[in-house]
Amino acid sequence: MKTVIGIILIIGALILAYLGITGLQESTSAVNILGIELRAEDSGAKQVAIIELVGAVVAFIGGVYLLSAKKR
Repeated sequence: MKTVIGIILIIGALILAYLGITGLQESTSAVNILGIELRAEDSGAKQVAIIELVGAVVAFIGGVYLLSAKKR
């Protein structure tokens, strides 16, 4: 049972990491006009992306721990 939960956590971590990385990339956009770069950031989307990345790290660590834990 622990191995199934561990695998689910690792798969969830990969999905969260993908969503976090794409969200972080999409939260910033830039326009170049006459050699001047104008940049806009969506701080709310950036914060959500960082939370998703932190959740991915926590889920991955939990999944690896469950997979490597000896049966008790």
